[in-house]
Amino acid sequence: MIYFDNAATSLYKPQEVKNAVVYAINNLTANPGRSGHDLSLQVSNMVFETREVLKKFFNAENYNVIFTKNCSEALNLAIFGTLKNGDHVITSCYEHNSVLRPLKELEKNGVEVSIIDCDLKDFHKVLEENIRGNTKLVITTHVSNVTGDLTDIKSVGKICKLHGIRYLVDGAQSSGHLRIDICNSDVDMFAFAGHKGLMSITGVGGLIVKNGLKLKPLIYGGTGTESKNLIQPEDFPEGFEAGTVPTISIASLKSGVEFLIKNFSKIEKIEENLAKYIKNELKNIKFLKIYSNIDSKNVFCFNFENVSSNKIADILNEKYNICVRAGLHCAPLVHKKLNTLQTGAVRVSLDFFNTRNEIDKLIIALKEISLLL
Repeated sequence: MIYFDNAATSLYKPQEVKNAVVYAINNLTANPGRSGHDLSLQVSNMVFETREVLKKFFNAENYNVIFTKNCSEALNLAIFGTLKNGDHVITSCYEHNSVLRPLKELEKNGVEVSIIDCDLKDFHKVLEENIRGNTKLVITTHVSNVTGDLTDIKSVGKICKLHGIRYLVDGAQSSGHLRIDICNSDVDMFAFAGHKGLMSITGVGGLIVKNGLKLKPLIYGGTGTESKNLIQPEDFPEGFEAGTVPTISIASLKSGVEFLIKNFSKIEKIEENLAKYIKNELKNIKFLKIYSNIDSKNVFCFNFENVSSNKIADILNEKYNICVRAGLHCAPLVHKKLNTLQTGAVRVSLDFFNTRNEIDKLIIALKEISLLL
């Protein structure tokens, strides 16, 4: 099997991550922050260390790390925890439904939503003209999960800071693939998924929140703190992590990020070379329409003209044993912009474990398919 669906979940997990999962299952199954015995304290220490490793990786020293079950929950926490009736929010047409659906729900309750229909690379150029007196939040994806296009988060962050507006970044596709400096990008909140580029198992994501920001909890329940108080505490991070956190997944995340810190220069070079190679090879296939731009990062989207993306994905899977993703990728507005709302598109997403040989086999398969059209 050749796996090109890493934008959904990374296939490869380093041996260090596998070892961490086994160790955690055997040794770290107590509840952190709930009991005073040694095992509970040991698990609490592991969770704390994971927060610190993430802060180091993202250059987020003056931030809090809240663990969630995935990036979607982290985005929901940031959105519902920030906006209220009468507020205005600005976002892009490239966003995932994890952003669009919460905004549409809030729109029913009096939140004003502006969705800018422009190329992602130009978002910062038109942002300022869309700001209103009641604009409270700007949300952008960092890397599009459809086209791989990149947002200039530093420029967006600078504008938001100038106007006193919070800036939320969806880092689901960039985390683990790009060097991300949250502090020096003026990002207020950054959502990430563990199971994609950060190499963890599924079940953990998070929201990195700038110190001093007020946020409303999304989930209410036990926190291990202020147990006499029937009102949910809003202390970071425990007040936003009601219930038992996914300790096994967190242990795998810690190991995954440590692996990335140790090997990132090598990983970065491999991924840059693979991205450059596949861009050049895709251009040589007849009848192939490519939607990704020249600076796309790890994610490449295309179609054969007038052919369903699902048909192409099925052929690749059944005849060539190649895994890709077809359809709308939970991001309908960008497909509307690309005029692929009816057909969807084929997405190939790379990780550092992929090889040129695998890309060659994909290209051969696509060329053979093109001869049948």
